[in-house]
Formats: sequence, structure tokens, C-alpha cells
Amino acid sequence: MDKFEKKVKIELYNDHFENAKRYQIPRAQLIIADIPYNIGINAYGSRSDWYVGGDNKNGESDKAGKEFFDTDKDFKIYNFFQFCTRLLKKEPRERGQAPCMIIFCSWQQLNEIKDYAKQFGFNHAMPLFFIKSTSSQVLKANMRICGATETALVLYRDKLPKFNNNGRMILDWFAYDRGGNYPKIHPTQKPVSVLKQLIEIYTDPYDVVIDPVAGSASTLRACAELGRSCYGFEIKKDFYNLAKEKMLSNVQTQLF
Repeated sequence: MDKFEKKVKIELYNDHFENAKRYQIPRAQLIIADIPYNIGINAYGSRSDWYVGGDNKNGESDKAGKEFFDTDKDFKIYNFFQFCTRLLKKEPRERGQAPCMIIFCSWQQLNEIKDYAKQFGFNHAMPLFFIKSTSSQVLKANMRICGATETALVLYRDKLPKFNNNGRMILDWFAYDRGGNYPKIHPTQKPVSVLKQLIEIYTDPYDVVIDPVAGSASTLRACAELGRSCYGFEIKKDFYNLAKEKMLSNVQTQLF
């Protein structure tokens, strides 16, 4: 085991992020979170999953009128920002080393999240856009323009965050690249390749990343492959077990 491996730690906890204190994890250079979009029982409303075999002639499937997760309604964004404030590194004196947060959200949530962020001292927000080659809203295709983008916000306090552009201009939109042979575990899982791009921009090797709502643990997998330590929290036992078994098992063997 070389020096690089010894400094990287990947930990997924089957617990709520509000219980983070018991684990004594270090403060993060970057927090990435894909928070609930609060679409409730319409989660599958425009996706083919709503009907058996994706065809409305076959009748509704067991996903019709269901939420993605039964914990979405319990998500408290104020408590989430309290956690992030505690676990994100303090503002450093030197320039170019400040931490930041990246929150994936629906476009309807952008203003709400910016308002909450300002309450906790995150005075600056920059939107990011992720462009997909297709849309899951297949049932609406003959009714309206279908959504094929994801949105996120980069939030930081006062100093510009650490930024690794390697001499190139980085635009505020990214291709939603699903490349790589990664398991599909979670219905709203973000591609590891997309997360790796963001992690490389805002962190250096050995930096700490935290994902408070880890889901499939794709953030942890991305960090492991890039040599960043990562700590994630996933309250749902099924997702936690699948993430440990399919997303992280081989990676943990490689690192430890």
C-alpha cells in the first residue's frame, strides 16, 4: 500500500446526516448533495415507469402515484444547511483555498435554496446546467417540450472557492455524461463521470468531500477514483446495502 492510498478514506454511514457528530468526521473542502426535489406522488408522472412496460395500454404499474422515496417529506432544508455550516471548512485566510457546496436541485428550488444559503452566510451562488441527450418525460412528448436538463447551485461564502481549471475555460453547462460501467442503484442517481468533473474542479487530491444524502454512493465512488476522502450518509437501509455491495465493494478493496 503506497502513501497515496493511506491518506484516502471512503466511509458510508447508514444514518441521518444530523447524527454526524458521533462519527467525528473531518471538515470538508466540498459538500455535494442531491436533495429531494419535493415532487411527491408525481415522481413517476411523466416517466414510462408509470405504466407496465412503459405502455399505457397495459395499465398502471406499482409506481403509479408513488413518491421516489418515503423520506422526502421529512427532509428539512434548514437542518441541512445547519449541518453544512458545521461540516464545511471555515473560510481560509489565503486566496484560492476556500471551500464550497454544490447542491443538485430542480429549477423551481433555485431561489429557495439561495435564500436559505444566505441565512447561513453563503452569500454567493452560481447555477450549473447539465445537458442530457434525451428526456425521461416520454409520456409528455406529444403534449409539451420535455425537460432534458439538470440544475445545480455552487454556493460559497465570500472568497472564491478553490478552482482547478488547468488553463482552460470551464463553462456553466456540462454534458450529462453517463459513461463508465457503474451499477444503477438509485432512481435519481447522478453519473459518476459528472461528479468526477465537479470534484476535480473544486478539490485537490487528499481533500475531504461529504455527501449528506448519498443515495447510491456515486459521490463516494467518484472520490475514491480521484484520491479524495469522502464521507456519506444514507438513511435508507436498502440503498445503503446496495451501495456497499455494488458501488463501493471493489473500490474499498483497491484502496485498503
